Amino acid sequence: MKLIPAIDIYQGQCVRLLQGRFDQVTFFDVDPDTLAKRYSIAGADWMHLVNLDGAKDGESLDFDQLRTLSQINRLKIQCGGGFRNQETVQRALQIGVSRVVLGSLVLTAPETVKDCVRDYGAEHITLALDVRIENELPLVASHGWERQSTTSLWQVLDDFSRIGITDVLCTDISRDGAMGGPNLSLYRECTQRFPDIAWQASGGVRSIADLHALSDTGVAAAIVGRALYQNEKLLEEARPYLQNA
Repeated sequence: MKLIPAIDIYQGQCVRLLQGRFDQVTFFDVDPDTLAKRYSIAGADWMHLVNLDGAKDGESLDFDQLRTLSQINRLKIQCGGGFRNQETVQRALQIGVSRVVLGSLVLTAPETVKDCVRDYGAEHITLALDVRIENELPLVASHGWERQSTTSLWQVLDDFSRIGITDVLCTDISRDGAMGGPNLSLYRECTQRFPDIAWQASGGVRSIADLHALSDTGVAAAIVGRALYQNEKLLEEARPYLQNA
């Protein structure tokens, strides 16, 4: 399993939300470029970047910033938030983004997502399926987690696995930013149901013990934001996972 540091950007600053709520935002006193360089020096070669303005309101991506971040030594960028059409996906890939993360479009325009997979290759597209657990069923949310669907995670994957999607980022919204530990049972079920998908787990990681536990579920990667912001010791402890990134 690899560790992929996450940087969430809102109003030009590094932030973390609690359970996807924009009224529960924590601003961090570090700029995205500095934080990305810190992770690169620590050994990361992938970074997960989220444009929260885009995720919430569909605002344009800052392509200049994306280009700058993608040029940091060794870092490959996986970027989500604000991708509403195929043109923005293509532009991001052209300026150096390695993988574009598509979330809301999976529900609102699935054929557009499938066209992106076919045109640019599954290795350049990550599905972001963010869920709330209701009656033990993971239901997918969208639009910065402000809209809840009645579509299950399994229904979405039954469809998209047919076109060869290879990377899926799954977040249990109730765990995101809460520092309460990841939803291990969810990720075990994900890897058991769809073993050919490289699953990325997001939400709840607090410690190196959580990373060890996630590794045992069979996920390919863990996306970690707040814990790395707040715990410099974790960044050092997690170097073996970064070096596998």
